[in-house]
Amino acid sequence: MRTKTLKKNRINVVTLGCSKNVYDSEVLMGQLKASGKDVVHEQEGNVVVINTCGFINNAKEESVNTILHFMQKKEDGDVDKVFVTGCLSERYKPDLEKEIPNVDQYFGTTELPGLLKALGADYKHELIGERLTTTPKNYAYLKIAEGCDRPCSFCAIPLMRGKHKSTPIEEIVIEAEKLAANGVKELILIAQDLTYYGLDLYKKRNLAELLEHLVKVDGIDWIRLHYAFPTGFPMGVLDIMKREPKICNYLDIPLQHISDSILKSMRRGTTKEKTTKLLKEFRAKVPEMTIRTTLIVGYPGETQEDFETLRDWVKEMRFERLGCFTYSHEENTHAYNLEDDVPEDVKMQRANEIMEIQSQISWELNQAKIGQEFKVVIDRKEGNYFVGRTEFDSPDVDNEVRIDATKTYLKTGEFAKIKVIEAEDFDLYGEVVS
Repeated sequence: MRTKTLKKNRINVVTLGCSKNVYDSEVLMGQLKASGKDVVHEQEGNVVVINTCGFINNAKEESVNTILHFMQKKEDGDVDKVFVTGCLSERYKPDLEKEIPNVDQYFGTTELPGLLKALGADYKHELIGERLTTTPKNYAYLKIAEGCDRPCSFCAIPLMRGKHKSTPIEEIVIEAEKLAANGVKELILIAQDLTYYGLDLYKKRNLAELLEHLVKVDGIDWIRLHYAFPTGFPMGVLDIMKREPKICNYLDIPLQHISDSILKSMRRGTTKEKTTKLLKEFRAKVPEMTIRTTLIVGYPGETQEDFETLRDWVKEMRFERLGCFTYSHEENTHAYNLEDDVPEDVKMQRANEIMEIQSQISWELNQAKIGQEFKVVIDRKEGNYFVGRTEFDSPDVDNEVRIDATKTYLKTGEFAKIKVIEAEDFDLYGEVVS
């Protein structure tokens, strides 16, 4: 059956999952555009490429449902071809080919040249940093490494992304310069593990040296660090964070748990004592730093005592930003050999309890900001508000600053000086300081 769409030979890239997938989709789109292809992101097109996530159960379910949705559209004649790539396809390709055989072709995370060939495009090695960004124009993700060498028991990332592989500093700088030339003001550095950066290429942890190069890029105002691992953290990063105004006083460092027995079973290579000491060092060296972390509750063998240790520690540490997830039992991970023995309702109850505590902490910290002035970047307009962020907040996951659009005009993508006049648990309200 011929498709009904008027947009012939238009490729629609659909992105699921994390910021690493967003980046990969942008690279794919840049390659397609360089080959003269008509490519769009999550719009109408008669050829569909689904960039899937296979990290945890909910993400896998969303990916499968998205594939089925587009297979129905293909059957109805609304699209011609459907290709599937990304983490789910890397991890479960044989199963997917068996269960959903009508997909035109499946590709793994490292098969970009093959995917491009299937789409009638050539892979161009010389396209360093040529991407079609899908984020608001003022910020972009910058992936500095692929894969992960960590042995965490619960994580399937190494199965889908392979071993850690750093991108050379000079290539990252070229990409940053191109982003800045296109109006990007904020770089969000991402990898499975930022702190491991450079070990493979330079035989040392080289994140601080990379930052020294990136702060010299004209047009970039903020550089934000995501996904640092607590073990072996290169403390020189804090020196440049304190010294260089372009480096946001912000660090995303997923800690996962704090009970020693759970940390040992998770194969995290650290203890409660070491982790607490590290965080205190962070605070001592950069007192204005905002620390974001993520935690997992309901891991196999997590007792009520383990959970209470975690809960009390969250109260003690008073993280500025925190997310909590329930454990997902993932095939072929080390933890899959353990019994998934914490009931789902108990997992949810524990996650909710942690987030209630965090909500109160966030409310108290936000109340202290009333009357203070902050540099805020304006991401978008939403209803009667301009919505922005301080340097202490990442897009989509952290607090936002709302400014009454009926009283003030602000330009999306620009910075403004904002005085906080009201605060909730996860949002600030402000007015422009003239």
